[in-house]
Amino acid sequence: MSISLSSLILLPVWISMAQIQQGGPDEKEKTTALKDLLSRIDLDELMKKDEPPLDFPDTLEGFEYAFNEKGQLRHIKTGEPFVFNYREDLHRWNQKRYEALGEIITKYVYELLEKDCNLKKISIPEGYGVIVLNPNENYIEVEKPKIHIHSSSDSSDEPAEKRERKDKVPKETKKRRDFYEKYRNPQREKEMMQLYIRENGSPEEHAVYVWDHFIAQSAAENVFFVAHSYGGLAFVELMIQREADVKSKVTAVALTDSVHNVWHQEAGKTIREWMRENCCNWVSSSEPLDTSVESMLPDCPRVSAGTDRHELTSWKSFPSIFKFFTEASEAKTSSLKPALTRRSHRIKHEEL
Repeated sequence: MSISLSSLILLPVWISMAQIQQGGPDEKEKTTALKDLLSRIDLDELMKKDEPPLDFPDTLEGFEYAFNEKGQLRHIKTGEPFVFNYREDLHRWNQKRYEALGEIITKYVYELLEKDCNLKKISIPEGYGVIVLNPNENYIEVEKPKIHIHSSSDSSDEPAEKRERKDKVPKETKKRRDFYEKYRNPQREKEMMQLYIRENGSPEEHAVYVWDHFIAQSAAENVFFVAHSYGGLAFVELMIQREADVKSKVTAVALTDSVHNVWHQEAGKTIREWMRENCCNWVSSSEPLDTSVESMLPDCPRVSAGTDRHELTSWKSFPSIFKFFTEASEAKTSSLKPALTRRSHRIKHEEL
């Protein structure tokens, strides 16, 4: 009968712990031996034991998945949704499989945006008439280079025992940290580092960069923003840094479940006044679409998006958003104030 490596490790550990609890003259020595045994366990090697090769298909068909007419990912043969635990007790392998499939789906979505939506994927600093910002991509991950530092111990006047003790502590600390990091995040095989994109190291920086290099230089007379969630915060930051330019070029702003905060972001009075006249925030709510929702902040009206699901607020409120844009454009053309504050179902300034 074969016995797995984990069983061989578990048994002596249990016995040793029992002996330690009983006490005895050799308790300290046994504790030291137990710690030494645990330090020798290579968790990564244990997790790789009997693991299939990390060789995955490069197409949806290879994974035996496809998107149905509703846009749902389903297994070609069973019709079931994606299953993460494809192989039991192989979390690391399942995670790698999940990541490989995710890369394929990402490329597939980009193809849909280009083919079905007639969008064009470009890399900064190129430009185009209709812009879809990508404020979430602020850095790339690359493998961290290994730096080997060789120092001569003979040049020190310290005793050899003291030098050995100083060198030993950091190594044990790093080994212990690496051990727990592998346990916490086993799918990471290499130590990675983040390289931030120049002038785009955060969503706020990205918004300002796109404004300066594309929107501000465009010939468009009516610019409209749709900003979802953190995008609303990035837009407010853009206004703080480019207030005059934004006011002169932007006609209306539709926020969807925005997380901005004019107080925390220290938006000035003139910005808050402009937002009250030219912005509207469609928030997650179980109330019908466009129903007024009370707000504690004096920035812009809040209305229901017709859904209590944060991720669906943009989609559900699109009909009202485009109507809002049309009204704002017509009001600007006729030199009138935006119709936002005159619509009966919106919040009045006095109520704010």
